[in-house]
Amino acid sequence: MDAHEPPPEREGYGGAGASPPGGLLDLLNVAAVVLDAGGRIVFWSPQADEVFGYAAEEALGRYAARLLVHEEQRDLVIRLFAEVMETGESWAGAFPIRHKDGKTRLVEFRNMRLVDDLGDIYALGIAADRSTLQRVETDLALSQRLVSQAPIGIALLDTDLRYVLVNPELERINGIPAADHLGRHPHDILTALDVDSIESAMRKALLTGIPLIDQHTVGRTRADPDHDHAWSVSHYRLEDASGRVIGVANSVIDVSERHQAATEADRARRRLTMIADASARVGTTLEVEHTAQELVEVAVPDLADVASVDVLETALALRRSAPSEGPELFRPLAVAAAYATPAAVALQAVDHAPHGADRLITQCVHTGRPVLVSHTGPEDLERIALSAESAAVFTQAGVHSYLAVPLIARDEVLGAFGLLRARNQLPFDEDDVLLAVELAARAGVAIDNAGLYQSVRSTAETLQRSLLPGELPQPTGLNVASYYQPAQASSEVGGDWYDVIPLARDKTALVIGDVMGNGIDAAATMGRLRTATSAFADLDLAPAEVLRHLDKITCGLEHYIATCIYATYDPHTHRCHIANAGHLPPVLVPSGRLPELLELAPGAPLGVGGVPFHTTAFDLNPGDRIVLYTDGLVETRHHHIDERLNTLLRTLKEPRRPLDDTCRWLVDVLRDTDDHDDVALLIAQATLDVPERHPRST
Repeated sequence: MDAHEPPPEREGYGGAGASPPGGLLDLLNVAAVVLDAGGRIVFWSPQADEVFGYAAEEALGRYAARLLVHEEQRDLVIRLFAEVMETGESWAGAFPIRHKDGKTRLVEFRNMRLVDDLGDIYALGIAADRSTLQRVETDLALSQRLVSQAPIGIALLDTDLRYVLVNPELERINGIPAADHLGRHPHDILTALDVDSIESAMRKALLTGIPLIDQHTVGRTRADPDHDHAWSVSHYRLEDASGRVIGVANSVIDVSERHQAATEADRARRRLTMIADASARVGTTLEVEHTAQELVEVAVPDLADVASVDVLETALALRRSAPSEGPELFRPLAVAAAYATPAAVALQAVDHAPHGADRLITQCVHTGRPVLVSHTGPEDLERIALSAESAAVFTQAGVHSYLAVPLIARDEVLGAFGLLRARNQLPFDEDDVLLAVELAARAGVAIDNAGLYQSVRSTAETLQRSLLPGELPQPTGLNVASYYQPAQASSEVGGDWYDVIPLARDKTALVIGDVMGNGIDAAATMGRLRTATSAFADLDLAPAEVLRHLDKITCGLEHYIATCIYATYDPHTHRCHIANAGHLPPVLVPSGRLPELLELAPGAPLGVGGVPFHTTAFDLNPGDRIVLYTDGLVETRHHHIDERLNTLLRTLKEPRRPLDDTCRWLVDVLRDTDDHDDVALLIAQATLDVPERHPRST
């Protein structure tokens, strides 16, 4: 043998190779016995020991008929032996033999004549225990039937992952004849599946011997190339009786219906989660833009890659009108994207642009019905985008599916909720329409409420500002500055006010007040109190008397109460008289000294009734300042009022600024960004130049 040739015992040497024990022949325990022409045993295989019970030294040289056959059957055996030896025809069949243990066993025989090179004739008998043979035959037949008739796909692959057996069901699943599988690898057959993962699982089962059960894969085969299917695949290693690995078997079960049901259940859970999320997140404020942004952020990425909210200008202006047939003017309120994409940028670039009647968003608001384009083409994108440039951007971004649903509240269409898919390869379907409609319905009501609220708030704020003084008068001996900031957009305007009223003999009244409550009613009540305060100021009453009269008026104003400080200043005496009706104490900032809270009798708020008020006097010398403010400047939800008043005093220790700058600076520094209350601020500073006393004209 050539030294470079593989030894015969190795596989691949011309197909030859040694077989390890445990093969089919070993399983059958086939025995070989050779008789000479006289019927004497001249050859006895080791397997014959087990079949017949005799060792070779006990059998060789003895007549087979006498040793192995019962007496009553010897004539038949001798006759059959003679026929084989004379005619050369083989004989096959089952025959009872006498085992060494004395029992009779049925043995399957194959007998044939042999001739050696000298012309001598012999008889060869191949024998196997009949019960063992029948069991193997039954197992083989059963295995074949189980494989061929199984309602699941079954395949056997060798250790190189080449198909060696494919049953009819797997043939049907793969859409390829069984013969075309044989000798080929899975990657040659399963071209539309994740075959790398499948082959990796097979190799793992071969290597470890640990079965891999219920491995799911989704894809398409030639049997149904237009639709996805789901399969449950199991892999397990096959070994022969001696433990030699002969390959890997896999079973394939089509679980598409179960997979579809699980997918639908998962989609339903995700939709319920999204609806619950929208219920919690959409409409948390009464701001239109914020509500729209909450909606689009709920929609991505689970429902869409890009989401937008566009509201009709007529809806924002609360001008309800019947649907038209022409162009519509939209205001884009919010855009959100699951990832950075030029499609979102294109939507954000459009502002207050008219959309023609042929645009899909316009059709959506005109009909009040969803518009679904599952698969968008170039013409569809031109009707979705506002311009050819935007349509080109959508194409570049890979937009392939579009959905728009109307935003409706109180049977009025407010705008549209637009959705785009690009990276998400699934087209929008009817289930997506139902979900988008549900989200839009919740958001539509929230946007409508926010719009109505903002309108009412705007009206209240307008009324509030109109009832406050315009340009402040220039009182004798005082410089004054004021500042008013309404509540945050998420809350209603309150009833804070201030006033500067010139009095007789160069005196000036300084007023700060806060009507408890908010909205238009609070603003209107504030206007009535401010008017009444001006009227009582003309009577030259002491501050406590003015508050007493205001208290009577407030008691008749339908459960409204108010806090107020009323002070008068005489520039000739630099004397200030002041009374408090439940308001926070003013701050006196003497020139060159530390600021301090004025100690006043607190009094009860206006409208309580029956509680006396007290007037306190103090000096306000040139350069001194008095700071009057409402509670919105200092009160917060998280700090004690004494702590906040100390913060106000520390802030006023800073180097002095002009009065107007001081007002804005105090609001910027002290007002809590989360506070939902108005702020009114009035600062007065005594001056040096005071003219001679003269009576105020009446």
